[in-house]
Amino acid sequence: MNSYLNIDHISITFPTDKGPLNVLNDVNLKVEKGQFISLIGHSGCGKSTVMNIVAGLLNATEGGVILEEKEVTEPGPDRAVVFQHHSLMPWLSVYDNVRLAVDQVFKKTKSKSERDEWTRHNLELVHMSHALERKPDEISGGMKQRVGIARALSMEPKVLLMDEPFGALDSLTRTHMQDSLMEIQARLNNTVIMITHDVDEAVLLSDRIIMMSNGPSATIGDILDIELPRPRNRLALAEDPQYNHYRAEVVKFLHERHIQPDVSATDAEETQDCDEQTTTLKLASG
Repeated sequence: MNSYLNIDHISITFPTDKGPLNVLNDVNLKVEKGQFISLIGHSGCGKSTVMNIVAGLLNATEGGVILEEKEVTEPGPDRAVVFQHHSLMPWLSVYDNVRLAVDQVFKKTKSKSERDEWTRHNLELVHMSHALERKPDEISGGMKQRVGIARALSMEPKVLLMDEPFGALDSLTRTHMQDSLMEIQARLNNTVIMITHDVDEAVLLSDRIIMMSNGPSATIGDILDIELPRPRNRLALAEDPQYNHYRAEVVKFLHERHIQPDVSATDAEETQDCDEQTTTLKLASG
């Protein structure tokens, strides 16, 4: 039986002033429908590059990505991206930012009234129905991220890609957003791949945590299956021995990679530069 999403032995090499730099080496991962996957690792380990390849913004040098038995070669609405910074159109209202995506995806398949209803439905999912006419500069950072998530969900993507979506938020807003994401994912059974640097966030949200080795030539160092029942309550989990075991396993992995780095500082900076270049590319494309 084929996996829903197959990241099939991908490697990618970028040209640099010092010659070719292999950023990813033989990353292989099978994801089932409805799974929540977190990618975690030190800066420069190629997490964003993996996500950009799944999004279709980069093509792997070797290997490829298969989604529902179809090869990914370019961006498409079946893979929606939520960025760390909201990337909303500042001149459009909350409603129009989401409606723009709805019109692009469903103009031929939904009537005007159906598209209006679908736009409002997705904003209701993220509890933003009260702010339909506000502009991005009139709402908080957490609200902007909610609109970004609504916009992504409105496209009905097969895979929701999230690149540190809560990294720029204060801790209280981040907590609320995590709870909202768990609620939405439980309701919609989305397949989610999220990049995070937050160990607690990874354990709380994920079905599996993919721990990346240091770059260059980064690959999957270990995979941790999170077998905690859903729905999950963060207060109850704080005292849960299994939760704390998972948390300790991730911290141990990251600590060992930090004190025994696989890469020189110079190479790490070059790998990080490649990640930043691909982030710029995806922002320009999105």
